[in-house]
Amino acid sequence: MEVSKLMFRESLMAGERILVTGGGTGLGREMAEAFLKLGATVYICGRRQNKLDETAKELTKLHGGKIVGMACDIRDADAIHTMVDAIWADGGALTGVVNNAAGNFISRTEDLSVNGFNAIADIVMRGTFYVTLDIGKRLIAEKKRASFLSILTTWVWSGSAFVVPSAMSKTAINAMTQSLATEWGRYGLRFNAIAPGLFPTKGMSARLNPGGSGGNSNNAMNPMGRAGEMHELANLAVFLMGPGAEYVNGQTIAIDGAGFQATGGTFYPMLHALGDAEWEQMRAMIKGTNAADKADRTVG
Repeated sequence: MEVSKLMFRESLMAGERILVTGGGTGLGREMAEAFLKLGATVYICGRRQNKLDETAKELTKLHGGKIVGMACDIRDADAIHTMVDAIWADGGALTGVVNNAAGNFISRTEDLSVNGFNAIADIVMRGTFYVTLDIGKRLIAEKKRASFLSILTTWVWSGSAFVVPSAMSKTAINAMTQSLATEWGRYGLRFNAIAPGLFPTKGMSARLNPGGSGGNSNNAMNPMGRAGEMHELANLAVFLMGPGAEYVNGQTIAIDGAGFQATGGTFYPMLHALGDAEWEQMRAMIKGTNAADKADRTVG
């Protein structure tokens, strides 16, 4: 990320303590870098300790400050509790949580198994709720204020073919965001979400655009003629998580160059005409990516 394009003063987030789930790679890493650069203490979690350590080392070398990688499978509520105990012991309560950890892959729904559905729902819906509940209970008990930010998609407003488990799970978290904004607002806890359009990452491309066949957007289809740039997403995340915008609560904000308005931002236009052979080829590519990723995990 070009940190020179961050909009905010360097010390804006001094004193903030932020957890970013799925913070070792992709969008999570980009947001973690922005928070660190602007003075926050950052905790990143994921299932690959080696990747978390690598990211923490690289970002510390670039920006200084404190960033800690913690292996945790957020599908496991007990593992989350243990991780959050360690964060509290390392300096006290968090002031912010970014629910970024996710999983997704393209598939015809008739080809899905129950396990395939749960592979997504257990992370995106249940894991996000487990993290939010564990940390929220502590903050309420300690009378601490904090901001929660969830990374969603524009499918929460429309649904999307070929990614039904993700569309269902992300929609549930959108409902959680709006519900807890009202229920827990009285405790000083804010809940917002970002619905990004196309911000290409390695993991996203491998599972949603295998062999160039998938993808819910491309530059030609977007009104602005391009994909999003990471500093743009990071600036929005900082705005929602940092001081100065505390009255923003219960909102899901799209950042997609008006892609949702132009095309719906879904996979249907790109995938509806594919045949059995093409789906089988993409399924094999996705399985290969998943196997390589699983072999590298520390937990889960």
